[in-house]
Amino acid sequence: MSEISEAQGTTPFFTVAIPEPLNVMTALVMAFTLGLGLAHLDTTYLKNACNDFKEIIVKTIQAVILPLLPIYIFGIFFNMTHSGQVFHVLGVFIKIIGIIFLLHIFLLIFQYCVAGLFVRKNPFRLLARMMPAYFTALGTQSSAATIPVTLKQTILNGVHEGIAGFVIPLCATIHLSGSTMKIVACALALMMMQGIPYDFQMFAGFIFMLGITMVAAPGVPGGAIMASLGILSSMLGFDENAQALMIALYIAMDSFGTACNVTGDGALALLIDKWFGSSKADIPTSPHN
Repeated sequence: MSEISEAQGTTPFFTVAIPEPLNVMTALVMAFTLGLGLAHLDTTYLKNACNDFKEIIVKTIQAVILPLLPIYIFGIFFNMTHSGQVFHVLGVFIKIIGIIFLLHIFLLIFQYCVAGLFVRKNPFRLLARMMPAYFTALGTQSSAATIPVTLKQTILNGVHEGIAGFVIPLCATIHLSGSTMKIVACALALMMMQGIPYDFQMFAGFIFMLGITMVAAPGVPGGAIMASLGILSSMLGFDENAQALMIALYIAMDSFGTACNVTGDGALALLIDKWFGSSKADIPTSPHN
């Protein structure tokens, strides 16, 4: 019998190289400089152009990138299966997903314990009232789509309607604690699995930049991981295969990350309501308070 050589992986029929016009750090600094400038200036010409460009990017992600992601991830796993690595990777994936789920539960309990301490209410009852928002986010995978439910449950927790109406939509855009924790945990696990060197200083800078990048993440399912690919590559040295594994891990846990985000919004609303409670007299009282 002839010997069967070990498979080394598949190679593409052709590749199309598309070099980036700007490196990641240059693009981030320019984006925030433009954003701050547009917020300060009264001109509308550049602001309208940037809004149109934002719509183009969001539509591209929704109509092109996200529909093609399953095919791309399938190709990555097909290649790993061909080279005999898939069972090891899937085993690590299951462990990572379990750890991230436990971290999300710990984060929510911590957030509501802090909020309950400030407002002097039972944190577990406050968290229990937010469960409709949690389970709605599991289905929608979108913080923005869950805003009505999150807003309703936050008001039932005793937050003034005016404050809840400001905090919840804002946090749906900028408060992505569950998604950020998930990306950091997945990145660390993949670096440990592949033997990539890392240290505290590297991840401290990565977490700082990730927190800034998440503010600009598009409000579509999977938008956070797509926005973070640039710093994963530039700061942690992730290649295309590592980025594809990150996307697969993130998409598998996207619902739980979104649910953690929106449920945590209720805790932040409680804190804001406590700090600015003296202004409640100027706002009509909610029937739920």
